[in-house]
Amino acid sequence: MDYKKSTIPSSTVTRDLNSLTEDTGNIYESVKIIAKRSNQISVEMKSELDKKLQEFASFTDNLEEVFENREQIEISRFYEKLPKPTLIATQEFVEGKVYHKNPARATLKK
Repeated sequence: MDYKKSTIPSSTVTRDLNSLTEDTGNIYESVKIIAKRSNQISVEMKSELDKKLQEFASFTDNLEEVFENREQIEISRFYEKLPKPTLIATQEFVEGKVYHKNPARATLKK
């Protein structure tokens, strides 16, 4: 998913708990699913940011050569303004874009 073009609000959103439990029937299971997806998104975003900032990495330890790089600052600010991974994961869960299954529940149905 391209998080840069998402329409997810970057601030907190009040949610109806009943809408979060429609798929699972249990709020704790829903929160667990959202948390796992949030961790996945966080890792993706972190690796993407690290990859972009690696271009600006300085391998010298000389304090005199430390300088301010505008491009690096702009990239960092851009990623700071993106919605948090928990908000993205919650929105994906509400929209039904997150695949999940409970192995314990599958064995109970047999």
